[in-house]
Amino acid sequence: MNREQILGLSSMPAIGPSYPKGPYRFVNREFFIITYESDAAAIRDAVPEPLEPNKDNLVAFEWINMPDSSGFGSYTESGCVIPCTYKGESVNYIVGMYLDDEAPIAAGREIWGFPKKYANPKLEVAKDTLTGTLSYAGQKVAMGTMGYKHESHAYEPEVTLESLAKTQVNLKLIPGIDGKPQIAELVAYNITDITVKGCWTGPARLHLIPHVNAPVADLPVKRVIGGKHIIADLTLPYGRVLHDYLA
Repeated sequence: MNREQILGLSSMPAIGPSYPKGPYRFVNREFFIITYESDAAAIRDAVPEPLEPNKDNLVAFEWINMPDSSGFGSYTESGCVIPCTYKGESVNYIVGMYLDDEAPIAAGREIWGFPKKYANPKLEVAKDTLTGTLSYAGQKVAMGTMGYKHESHAYEPEVTLESLAKTQVNLKLIPGIDGKPQIAELVAYNITDITVKGCWTGPARLHLIPHVNAPVADLPVKRVIGGKHIIADLTLPYGRVLHDYLA
């Protein structure tokens, strides 16, 4: 391979890249989001400066089923998001993500700095209940339930679209060959080309179990606000650097 060929590769390994070049299109992407009140000190400890956590101490725990993802295939993801502000802008800081597919783990970490680890999330409709579970290394660490399609929000698709288009922020950390930080950035991105196919809300419950390598319970559940169920098509584009800790 010559230099031009090497620089034209989408990812490693060169003989069979882990993922293609983006942007990446998701069809019938299904979200199950439980919003809950957590501990203010725990939230503050989890949020990197210069982001500022909101004063309402709300956290969102999510399951996302992605049956048709360009370059990534079919997989399920679960994770935790803290609403914050950055220089006055409302953003979502992604604390941790757990999924069952190598390609989006590699791409997510290498391109956008998504805090992804391999685990076994599952999202399904169990009789009359939308149910999400997350297991790590064979141990269950989270379970969420919601009444299935209790209240439709088809009359206000713009509200759902706005929530999906909100700026998302990751803490991207990549070491250099000497083990020292080579990249230490806050990276932002915004979902585009969104088509909302459905949105429902309803009563929900969330149970988090302590685990050292999947510490979702470090943001404890004080009070569940409610659940939201969304189905949409969307595109994940490349991102931008908000803050460089090495500058």
